[in-house]
Amino acid sequence: MTEFRLKALIAGAIIGLSSSAAMSAECIAPANPGGGWDFTCRQIGKIMHDIGAVDSPIQVTNMAGAGGGLAFTHVVTERNTDADLIVAASSATTTRLAQNAYAGMTADQVRFVGAIGADPGVIVVAANSKYQSLNDLIEDVRANPGQVAFAGGSAVGGFDHIKPLMILQRSGISDVRAIKYIGVDGGADAITQTVGGFTQAMTGDMSEIVGFLKSGDVRALAVLTDERVPGFESIPTAVEQGVDVVAVNWRGLYVPKGVSDDVFNQWAERLQAVADSAEWKEAMAANGLAPFTKVGSNFQNYIDGVVSDIRKLSKEIGVIQ
Repeated sequence: MTEFRLKALIAGAIIGLSSSAAMSAECIAPANPGGGWDFTCRQIGKIMHDIGAVDSPIQVTNMAGAGGGLAFTHVVTERNTDADLIVAASSATTTRLAQNAYAGMTADQVRFVGAIGADPGVIVVAANSKYQSLNDLIEDVRANPGQVAFAGGSAVGGFDHIKPLMILQRSGISDVRAIKYIGVDGGADAITQTVGGFTQAMTGDMSEIVGFLKSGDVRALAVLTDERVPGFESIPTAVEQGVDVVAVNWRGLYVPKGVSDDVFNQWAERLQAVADSAEWKEAMAANGLAPFTKVGSNFQNYIDGVVSDIRKLSKEIGVIQ
């Protein structure tokens, strides 16, 4: 999408917002109502007010367009010093930034405040698969790189594709172009491919596999979190199997880059207060999210590493130049 087109969309999105609707703080959800970004703004904003982290209710503005690029460009070009603005973000945000999908915008043009919940990434195989551990799968890929295929619910170059490539690259497998990936329409279809023997493994999110785990159709070789997921303690992490990869569809916030350190730290403290609240724990349980709390500079360092890894992998597989 061209810069001109993005600016035109921004203008259209903000026309008609009355001054009477303005609140002391605003959260932009870069999508239409009902999606993950909208959930992040509305739940986090509500809880911030309920627990007294902010004095007034946080206004939610839906600004759909360009897969989050419309809102990102609006913040960078129009709201760079707005101390009362937060924006919902997720793993999709950083993946698209790493792949230059936001018309030349880059991740360092905003400040990432934190993430306080996530849908964990997973690697699963059919229940009757010969692979008993993540390392069994890795070693087979190492020996037969063109014979092991992964199925995922995203297109080639999307986050589901990136997850196993990160695992394999961290395991010393350099030729990731040789790894077969089949992108299908959602996690259920990806599991069907794997259970049916058309692929050897499925790459997706925890929420996509719960029913299949309970029915016994699949086995999870690894969850891509720092620690084992509550309720699924039998699934080992990739980290504890010697593969330092954390890949989750996190839910969090960023703020304009031009705000002061004091403002950034204040939003980080507010977000941490939400993460520590009973209200947020209830919201996570009700919406299938796992604990994933990285706030402040700790989260910014995580983002920098993820963007760098995804950009490198995306170049290697030809998604970007």
